[in-house]
Amino acid sequence: MKITVKEEFLKRMEQLLKEEYEDFLKEYDKKSQKGLRVNTLKIGVEEFKKIVPFEITPIPWCPTGFYYDKEEKAGNHLYHILGLYYIQEPTAMAVVEVLDPKPGEKILDVSAAPGGKTTHIATKIGDKGIIVANEIDNKRIKALVENIERMGIRNIVITNESPEKLASAFKGYFDKILVDAPCSGEGMFRKDPTARKIWSLNNVMSCSIIQKNILRNVAPLLKPGGILVYSTCTFSPEENEGVIKKFLEEHLEFEVEESEVCKYFDKGHPEWVEGPEDLSKCIRLWPHKLKGEGHFIAKLRKKDSDNEDYKFTKRKNSNNKKGLELFYDFANKYLNLDLGVLNLEIYNNFVYHVSEDLPYLGNIKVYRYGWQLGELKKNRFEPSHWLAMGIKTHEAQRHLELTKEYKEKYFNGETFELDMEDGWIFFTAEGFPAGWGRVAKGIVKNYYPKWLRNIKIWEE
Repeated sequence: MKITVKEEFLKRMEQLLKEEYEDFLKEYDKKSQKGLRVNTLKIGVEEFKKIVPFEITPIPWCPTGFYYDKEEKAGNHLYHILGLYYIQEPTAMAVVEVLDPKPGEKILDVSAAPGGKTTHIATKIGDKGIIVANEIDNKRIKALVENIERMGIRNIVITNESPEKLASAFKGYFDKILVDAPCSGEGMFRKDPTARKIWSLNNVMSCSIIQKNILRNVAPLLKPGGILVYSTCTFSPEENEGVIKKFLEEHLEFEVEESEVCKYFDKGHPEWVEGPEDLSKCIRLWPHKLKGEGHFIAKLRKKDSDNEDYKFTKRKNSNNKKGLELFYDFANKYLNLDLGVLNLEIYNNFVYHVSEDLPYLGNIKVYRYGWQLGELKKNRFEPSHWLAMGIKTHEAQRHLELTKEYKEKYFNGETFELDMEDGWIFFTAEGFPAGWGRVAKGIVKNYYPKWLRNIKIWEE
């Protein structure tokens, strides 16, 4: 074996898989699989296939997903920087395909960082509906925000809260909920040495307790008739069928629902946890049966009920008229957006477009109230990078395509000369939104985010 896996884990897998064990074991001699998912908020799949400069092959269970060779530095390519695709483990793409989000739905991603499944949901619902992306871990939420920003998602609110506290504002609110639960990460062993090192049976059991608690806490947030999808990137029955078995015992209003996304998927194993036959409707993705690291998925439906009628407190519109005027001054001069569809609110001097369907959030910790358009500074409005990434080129009045010379300077955060009237300018690269600059006396002040600068970008 090219990697070392703990003997206790291997013995457990041999007991579970029996005659399939040898095939499973051989996978540890192979490289992990790499995948990317096209961001259809910015580009269509067919158009992307025409411009992508490295070889890609389709992932059978995700129409927007593709394998690529591990040697390609896809994370440093210009198209990745511009948000045209998201790098994601191939079997992880199956989760949102099972969730099957629809435009107009209200969807909660409970453990959203770093954003793979959140951004996938966004491509499914477009600008119609709302996503609440929650992440309790303060260290991980920054990556979530950066990925949402890069992908240009508009209809979202980002919360930084424990699942049990979300009920104060969202009881019975969501059409669909995704619980991509923290787990022991057995499906990550090929790509993550830390996951291999920290694995233990005690950790498996600890994770299963956390997972059960998360499901208990989010169940009340789902509407009657709604869908809850539970997923992990681990193989242990205690964290998968065992968690669902316990949840169904405690929540008779839920039932497992069949989902046929792909013929490569295996059924769940009720016999591993002495559970009901319905657990066979769960889904297992095995690395020795498809190209990917492995996942478990359960699709649960909350039965309809005539007894539940939820009411939500409406939000109040922003009363910061001066701040709104500063935004409108900027928008009328530099944007071609339909300002009538924006629902503007101001928090801590940041201007947001907030979904009108979002209820009053009370004491819930909110990291971003919506699409953050920019910041109010000293009697002026300064546009955000998220605004740049969330609009199309034609939605900016003054835009300029970066030449090769300017492109290098811009993405490195340098100033450069430009013979243009003073004011804000919207830069594009290869025709796609790149960010803002501000011209003053022939010099461009660079507003490309500091945390994104000096990445060695390649294009060929």
